[in-house]
Amino acid sequence: MPDCAGHAPWPPRGVAGRGSVGAKEHPELSTPAKDLRAWTTRDSVELYQLAAWGGESYAIDDRGDLLVQPMGPSGPRFSLPELVEDLRNRGIELPMLLRISDILEMRVKALAGTFANAIRETDYKGRYRPVFPIKVNQQRDVVEELVDFGRDHALGLEAGSKPELLVVLAHMNNPEGLVVCNGYKDVNYIETAMLAQKMGLYTIIVVDRFEELETVIEVSKRFDLRPHIGVRAKLASRGAGKWQESGGDKSKFGLTAGELIDVVERLREVDMLDCLELLHFHIGSQITAIRAIKDALKEATRIFAELHDLGAGLKFLDVGGGLAVDYDGSQTNFHSSANYSLQEYANDVVFAVQQACDEKSIAHPDIISESGRALTAHHAILVFDVLGVAQQQFGVPKGAEDYEEGTIANLVMTLRSVSQKNFQESYHDMLQLKEEAISLFNLGYLDLKGRAIAEALVWAICERIHQICQSLDYVPEELQGLERALADTYYCNFSVFQSAPDHWAVKQLFPTMPIHRLNERPTRRAILADLTCDSDGKVDKFIDLRDVKSVLEVHPITPGKPYYMGMFLVGAYQEILGDLHNLFGDTNAIHVSMDEQHGYRIERVIEGDSVTEVLSYVQYDKQELIRRVRGRLEQALRDGRVNMRESALLMRRYEEGLAAYTYLVDDDAVLAKDEDVVQQGVAAAVPAAAERVRGSSGI
Repeated sequence: MPDCAGHAPWPPRGVAGRGSVGAKEHPELSTPAKDLRAWTTRDSVELYQLAAWGGESYAIDDRGDLLVQPMGPSGPRFSLPELVEDLRNRGIELPMLLRISDILEMRVKALAGTFANAIRETDYKGRYRPVFPIKVNQQRDVVEELVDFGRDHALGLEAGSKPELLVVLAHMNNPEGLVVCNGYKDVNYIETAMLAQKMGLYTIIVVDRFEELETVIEVSKRFDLRPHIGVRAKLASRGAGKWQESGGDKSKFGLTAGELIDVVERLREVDMLDCLELLHFHIGSQITAIRAIKDALKEATRIFAELHDLGAGLKFLDVGGGLAVDYDGSQTNFHSSANYSLQEYANDVVFAVQQACDEKSIAHPDIISESGRALTAHHAILVFDVLGVAQQQFGVPKGAEDYEEGTIANLVMTLRSVSQKNFQESYHDMLQLKEEAISLFNLGYLDLKGRAIAEALVWAICERIHQICQSLDYVPEELQGLERALADTYYCNFSVFQSAPDHWAVKQLFPTMPIHRLNERPTRRAILADLTCDSDGKVDKFIDLRDVKSVLEVHPITPGKPYYMGMFLVGAYQEILGDLHNLFGDTNAIHVSMDEQHGYRIERVIEGDSVTEVLSYVQYDKQELIRRVRGRLEQALRDGRVNMRESALLMRRYEEGLAAYTYLVDDDAVLAKDEDVVQQGVAAAVPAAAERVRGSSGI
């Protein structure tokens, strides 16, 4: 076992498969004696911080099922586990990404509504124009729904690259929506944006690098067009959080104060200063502290006023992205939270712009924000099942009593003597005896059976000490890692690298919890391991109101029954950043909308990647793979290593595997298919697997 500094555990664990448990339960490990009352759904709401990060969009019913209710308690709702069972009955396997369209709509209304409140209360004369940067979630259905939901709020789209611009031009059908063009631009990019202006779109080309200005001028003359030009200012102010390097003097994009002056002078020379309509700045994503936003606004509004005094025809102030999502519900400046509300953000933006403009008697500009994370994070839920569990077994192992003296006998005596008076001393004794056991084994004085007994005793002592620690108001620092060391490992049917890459890459926290059995006390503590063979393929950091938890409270697996879990707020960046580690591809994605009569309506099912599709990404051809395997099978048949029935079964399994989902399916279903092949005989075993239908508009 590791000491609490975090060294790797050394005793082996029992592994339980899907729907079974491989070790004796020890609920006392997780349930302090001082809390003996019955568990309620309210306890689950508090434990998983449901209201803190989910607001009123989620609730728990009396059966312990997690309910989705985007419009709050008075609106339509549905049971999340019931939806999952419904989808599985229709042949859609886990893991699955659920996109709740109504949550997306509510986020658009919330963002626009808070700015409307701020504008109304301050008598601001400009308007608010939300813009969605599609880099946050480029999925076609998401972009189309946002444009539709934002029609009444003049929602526009932002492109940060030429491919994104091509998407935006095809889908921006909101007559009042702006198209903001950011990123590195070549001649083709700028030409496309300007021709789109002739097509009727209000495209604003934001000059991120001074060199782009000459291209804009040259193309505008060639097309005989007065372009809409913006400039991105490189602020001295920096953000707060993991992405604070996006701002400041060393930021990747933006013009310095001197370059801004040069832009004004150059546009004045060519009689195009009135085309300079927008000032843009961006200090980073997920800005956790409102003070950083206030500082940036103060600097940016001063630049806006100065550019106006120089004669620029500024109409828009684009405050960029950075509006944070409170992933852990703590309302702090922690990197996965935010110490401000949506309304406070809107109030500060509107007030700062109004104050700077009023001081100079400047007309109030329209305010643009590119709050992509705040718009899309909430609407997506990753649902997956637990495939197996690795658990510790505690107690005096068989054979330990046969050792009358020596290290193992001392470990037995330490285990029996642990008490609230000497638990820390016992921990130190255990560490010393553990090292003795390893040394004896390495020197040949302790056999493998003896080492196994010593390991089991070490775990039993740690478990006994941990029980005592749970009843304490203060736990010594060296013992605070015991809970993590003693935690179970729940093996889950998903890939962190594909579905939650930010958790692996930047330690982003996502609310994660069971979606059923929430009326039961969770008596286990676990980390979640994914399907990849990478040691980083795990979730071992979880949200907590005051800190980051290293384990998640879960329920013991019930034999023969699935255990469903959900990871929430994964709608921003995760899909497009996901990679193909171990060739696990895109998950099934289901678009769901609310229905007054039935609770939910399945709008669209987008099937996840098949094995063939994933292999094609790395240049493997399906037919060539089949040809190679069939050739080897023919040779094995001639050599007598397999019979005809086994050959037919392997080819069927191989072709089915190529057409199948990259994730795991129910073992019982696979075994049933095997039996079918045996019963049907060789002739029925070789048909090619049916082609899967992708991009279905329904089920």
